[in-house]
Amino acid sequence: MTTLNVADHMRALGAQAKTASAQMAKASAAVKNTALRKLATLLRDNIAALQIDNAKDIERAIAAGLDAPMVDRLKLTPKVLETCALGCEQLAVMPEVIGEITGLKEQPSGIRVGQMRVPLGVFGMIFESRPNVTIEAASLSIKSGNACILRGGSEAIDSNKALAKLVQQALSESGLPTDAVQLVQTTDREAVGHLIAMPEFVDVIIPRGGKGLIERISRDAKVPVIKHLDGNCHTYVDDPCDIAMAVTVADNAKTQKYSPCNASESLLVARGVAAEFLPKIGAIYAAKGVEMRCCPEAKAILTQVKGSNLKDATEQDWFEEYLGPIISVKVVDGLDAAIAHINHYSSHHTESILTRDHMHAQRFLREVDSSSVMVNASTRFADGFEYGLGAEIGISTDKFHARGPVGIEGLTSLKYVVLGQGEIRV
Repeated sequence: MTTLNVADHMRALGAQAKTASAQMAKASAAVKNTALRKLATLLRDNIAALQIDNAKDIERAIAAGLDAPMVDRLKLTPKVLETCALGCEQLAVMPEVIGEITGLKEQPSGIRVGQMRVPLGVFGMIFESRPNVTIEAASLSIKSGNACILRGGSEAIDSNKALAKLVQQALSESGLPTDAVQLVQTTDREAVGHLIAMPEFVDVIIPRGGKGLIERISRDAKVPVIKHLDGNCHTYVDDPCDIAMAVTVADNAKTQKYSPCNASESLLVARGVAAEFLPKIGAIYAAKGVEMRCCPEAKAILTQVKGSNLKDATEQDWFEEYLGPIISVKVVDGLDAAIAHINHYSSHHTESILTRDHMHAQRFLREVDSSSVMVNASTRFADGFEYGLGAEIGISTDKFHARGPVGIEGLTSLKYVVLGQGEIRV
């Protein structure tokens, strides 16, 4: 497409989405849920065909020299597709929130005032790598009564087109407008610039990808943005704790999968348990090829671990999101030091404390300033599906409107409603 054609294409998508959003806003819960169930069925029925398209993307990615974590994010395995289908079905059985009126209270004048939950309208989703985001975004858009414009990365274009075609088939067969979910068909980067600068059509932008992408969108967008920049998540091993449990959770939080933004990138260990805990977790990390970037105290303890890959941590390591088999390790005095470290270096995504002390747990929950804070659980649970949201559109580390995994309610707004019986103001 030429620059002019890209601009025309994006404006056409915007106008079509705006029209479709009005139809989606008044669609019944039954019709939206039917579309979600049809989409789940279509995903399961088309696994083989989807993997053929997905293989094209993977082949191009490998040929282009993309690193292993990026290639891993591209894969539409049967397990990934089944998770997408389950997410659609989970959304379909969730209660309808659109049109719900809450907080209705009668005022001295006689009027009753409450708030009604309504769709945002049109959201633009800009994402990289993971093609399953197409289904997560589409299913949440359908359930929340919105329309959406999806712009995936060029590395997943064939997978995204195949998935979007199934979404539009499910919409059509359910009597909903196919323009309610539209995929930008061009990989021209100019399309992103237009999408984030159409406030007449788009109500909010949700970027999901690397820090560079999100920084650019946050800087240039002319509509509100729901975002998080990166995921420097922490696991803090407290004194006292169940050492065996702490080893299991710290292992899972780092190594269950390296590429997601909710994998732990920093391990903090209270001095009182460091001598017992660190050799145990160090042996597991060493066996799995995880590089440990350590403070001097942690390094001195971990040196005894056979085969360990140790490096001295720099100041930057405490801020870093590795998205790979690397973790920073620091011994801290205790809870106060752990909380201070996290609030200073964290990206405010997800943090977990592993402890036996109830008061320590409560302080950690109250005082750690992140969008998800956990007790005795792996940071890998910071996910819309795991939280029972059906799916997630992304993670927000902002403090306005939506925070943490963004599900149905994060794609809605509230408006005041007033019910009267002829009252007048005097």
